Amino acid sequence: MKIAITGASGFIGRRLMKTFVGAGHEVRVLSRHAGTNLPPGIKLFVWDPMQGPPPEESLRGADGVVHLAGEPVAQRWTAAAKERIRASRVTGTRNLVAGLARLESPPAALVSASAVGYYGSRGEEMLAESAPPADTWLGGVCVDWEKEAESAESLGMRVVRVRIGLVLDPRGGALQKMLPAFRMGVGGKLGSGRQWMPWIHLADLAALFQFAAERNVRGPLNGVAPYAVTNAEFTRELGKALRRPAVLPMPAAALKVLFGEMAEVMLASQRVVPEAAEAAGFRFRYPQLWPALVNLLE
Repeated sequence: MKIAITGASGFIGRRLMKTFVGAGHEVRVLSRHAGTNLPPGIKLFVWDPMQGPPPEESLRGADGVVHLAGEPVAQRWTAAAKERIRASRVTGTRNLVAGLARLESPPAALVSASAVGYYGSRGEEMLAESAPPADTWLGGVCVDWEKEAESAESLGMRVVRVRIGLVLDPRGGALQKMLPAFRMGVGGKLGSGRQWMPWIHLADLAALFQFAAERNVRGPLNGVAPYAVTNAEFTRELGKALRRPAVLPMPAAALKVLFGEMAEVMLASQRVVPEAAEAAGFRFRYPQLWPALVNLLE
């Protein structure tokens, strides 16, 4: 297959490139930066998602498109940051679909990133893909983001929306930010620690995107491991994996001072399960947290 990937310069995108190339696929990348460092054999096309549709040649002949591009959510939510987050996902995806619509023969599939922020904080409720969205700012962003991706169905494309949870990899994302404190023995649970954390090993997330591109699946897929853990459990297991104490909690009030409105995401309880992915036949290499941490930190 010929696969076009947007947003490939991030730690998820870099792993996806490796996964697709390793499976024998031809990969092309759409990036805002002409100087993006890519593995040999991958062709780069410069595209700013906020400036309009991608160059037609970047998509022509592709069998599938994986769409990851977007402003990071994990930052303090100022008014300007919230606008960047929303526009990068909603307008950026709209521009991508506009580019796909210009093609005489669009790709067969669009696999678009989304986020478990779609569900909001739901306590102990089990959240499969059929669960309704939250009436929150981030929930609304995810709904509008997914609607833009779904519009590619009118082109005859198969559309998959992967709702990504906490992606574990020591070279990027939340785990990379946690490790210094935990390695110094000053890590701890967030707030009460009772909130559920939907996590996934980066290798499993990359494999899920590959599965979605190759198989005849459509609709939402929760990009999380089958066994969610509470924040307290995650903290204990991470400390154990690093052979360090992890007993210094971060009070909810302190998180709100440090991160503002974004602290709501850090304290959200989301017991998300990958029901649709498993029903479609996807099998996780790391379904449980302890083996995943051992693999990532060994």
